[in-house]
Amino acid sequence: MERVELQLIGMLDSPYVRRVAIALLRLGLPFEHRPLSLFRHIDEFRKINPLLKAPTFIAYDGTVLVESTLIIDYAVSLAPSAPRLAPSASAARLKAYRLTGLALTVNEKAVQVHYENQLRPPEKRHEPWLARVHGQLAAGLEALDRAAAGAQNWLVDENLMLADITVATAFAFTQLYLSDLVPAAQYRALAAFWRRAETLPEFRAAPCEDGVKVAAPVMTA
Repeated sequence: MERVELQLIGMLDSPYVRRVAIALLRLGLPFEHRPLSLFRHIDEFRKINPLLKAPTFIAYDGTVLVESTLIIDYAVSLAPSAPRLAPSASAARLKAYRLTGLALTVNEKAVQVHYENQLRPPEKRHEPWLARVHGQLAAGLEALDRAAAGAQNWLVDENLMLADITVATAFAFTQLYLSDLVPAAQYRALAAFWRRAETLPEFRAAPCEDGVKVAAPVMTA
C-alpha cells in the first residue's frame, strides 16, 4: 500500500486536536495539519471522515483514526526513540492516568458548556443539567489546581508528559472560551502551570486559536 504523510485534521482551538498536535511535535513526527472546522468546512471534513469527529488522523497507510488518546498511542509506536510521554514507574503512571482522566473530563464538560452557550437558545437550555455540568467542571478544575500546587517540576515527572499536555490544553480551552466561568485567578496554581507550559516550543507551534495551522514540527532533544 502506498505510504502517505501523517495528517491531523481539526482546529487547534479544540483541546483534543491540540493535545494530539503537541504530542506529535513532542515525538518529533512530521505531519500535515489541516485546520478544518466541523462547522465551516463540514462538506470537506465529511469527505475525509463521515463521522465528522475531530481530531481525525490519517496514518501512513491511509487508515483514518479518531479519538485523541488512541491517535497518540499509535503515534508513540511510530517514535520509539522519542522522549517518553508516560512515566515508567507504576505509581507515577497511575498518577498520570488520574490527571489525564481529570483533564479529559474537564475538556468534555467545558466543550459541553461552550456548545450549549453557542448553539442553544437560552430559553431552550435545561438549567438543572447545565448546573450539573458546571459542578463537574469546577470539581475537575479544583482537583487539577491541587495537583499543580503540589507539583515540584512537571505534574508526574521531571520531564513533560502527556498528562501535562492534556492538563495544559484543557485549561487553555477554558481560558479561550469560558474565562468568565473559569477565572484564572480562582485556580492560581493551575494557571501558573498552564502559562509555563505555553512557553514551550511545542505549545507555541500549536497555539490555542481558531483557524491557525501548526508550525513546522519542533525537534526535541
